Amino acid sequence: MLLIHCPYCDEDLPELEFTYAGEAHIDRPADPASLDDEAWRNYLFIRSNVKGPHYERWRHNHGCARFFNAVRDTVSDRFLTTYRVGEPRPDLESLIGKEGRE
Repeated sequence: MLLIHCPYCDEDLPELEFTYAGEAHIDRPADPASLDDEAWRNYLFIRSNVKGPHYERWRHNHGCARFFNAVRDTVSDRFLTTYRVGEPRPDLESLIGKEGRE
């Protein structure tokens, strides 16, 4: 079982308490009505789907119920870090370097 750190509750808890909520840092279009069909499709459905470290959004359903962001390695399924919504993205190079030293 995965343990996920909630940055609001400041606890490592079982994954069953959380729900995946998609890729993080997706900006909503300023004027959705002005988008053509292809641009709207890209906003709604097209995601990066990377192999390796990936910025994700999660929700702590069975706790504080807040959304937070995480960097998870999609190959190993390990969480490299979690951080509050509104905080800047962590630098991947520093996370990967830190991960390799552990």
